Amino acid sequence: MSIRHHSRRILVQTMYELDINGDLDLGLENFRSVLNRNINDKIETDIDKSFAVELGAMVHERLSTIDEIIKKAAPEWPVEKINIIDRNVLRLGLTELLFGDKINVPPKVAIDEAIELAKEFGGETTGKFVNGVLGAVYRELGEPGKDSQKKSSMRIDHKAGAFVYAMHEGKMYIAMLLDVFGYWTLSKGGIVEGESAEYTAKREVKAELGLDGIDIITKLADHSYIAHNPKDGKINKRIEFFIAKSDYKELILGDSDGLQQVKWFTVDELKSIKIYKDLRLIIEDAIKVVENQK
Repeated sequence: MSIRHHSRRILVQTMYELDINGDLDLGLENFRSVLNRNINDKIETDIDKSFAVELGAMVHERLSTIDEIIKKAAPEWPVEKINIIDRNVLRLGLTELLFGDKINVPPKVAIDEAIELAKEFGGETTGKFVNGVLGAVYRELGEPGKDSQKKSSMRIDHKAGAFVYAMHEGKMYIAMLLDVFGYWTLSKGGIVEGESAEYTAKREVKAELGLDGIDIITKLADHSYIAHNPKDGKINKRIEFFIAKSDYKELILGDSDGLQQVKWFTVDELKSIKIYKDLRLIIEDAIKVVENQK
């Protein structure tokens, strides 16, 4: 067992101790005091103290953010109702997965470590639960370092989506969806065998946004990134985006996992909301195309 794994075990034990007494959010100094005490109690075990202290501070600092992500990734399990071991292993795993040093601890390692901790302190059910939540988050993230991977050997997941706009009172409005990470994104979905990309884009817009009868104006972009599925491994996700025009009418959020809200935004409002960097570039290009058609 690695030194860092021992360090993570001490962290989980510390978080459990504080959480069960309702003291997890009392403050960083209190957290460090309990952690240092637990480290000193394990004098027979090799522990990377600096790693444990730094990771512990990272968990504590982002506790509320991590809990919000757990709520959205596992909506059927309120955080306060999740088994104490399960939720603290999740907190640790999500912290490393989302905010940790991805060079020394790649995302897959962060997930594997969390699963092992879940099995050690909980059981097979705990491991499956942690794996399911972390896997869902990881699939949405895409894998860092994707440019160094060989895509040709990967399974291709082909999707289609649309930048949907409408004109209202002289302004352009763009239809956006809020995902589980608090980012606004565009409608998209998997292409079923026999479907055209345009048909898929229209189908997903209707299903996710409640907009029927949109007009596809033109092809916008091919977006590609590497994602990871714990079962199937690395997947090359390719999304064909189209520009589509709609009437300005009420948006209706469809029954889709991971989507929280739908809303029309003006071009100026888009500047102040959270959008993935690569997707923002695609949206900016779409706005330019529409404006040039006026």
